[in-house]
Amino acid sequence: MTPSERLDATFMALADSTRRAILARLMQGEASVMELVEPFDMSQPAISKHLKVLERAGLISRGRDAQRRPCRIEGEALAEVTGWLEVYRRVWEGNFGRLDTLLAELQANKGEA
Repeated sequence: MTPSERLDATFMALADSTRRAILARLMQGEASVMELVEPFDMSQPAISKHLKVLERAGLISRGRDAQRRPCRIEGEALAEVTGWLEVYRRVWEGNFGRLDTLLAELQANKGEA
């Protein structure tokens, strides 16, 4: 998967509120599918579909512990998103900085007139 495809998959996975809630739960520690089903008004197969989307995006991984397949959050995909967003944050901060300078100059010129 290319970096662009990974980013697309990550944003697509994060676009769903149920998947974001699953990630929030996994921030507390690993959990089984059945533990993840509990807070939702959804079936186990529906939650499993959400988990597959999260797994394909690299946001979670699943282990194997006898019969149990615990899910855990993975940080690499989120780090890639953070890096991508950081570029845009710096651009916007620069734009806002220039705007602040221009506004200060306009205010100073207005005070002189």
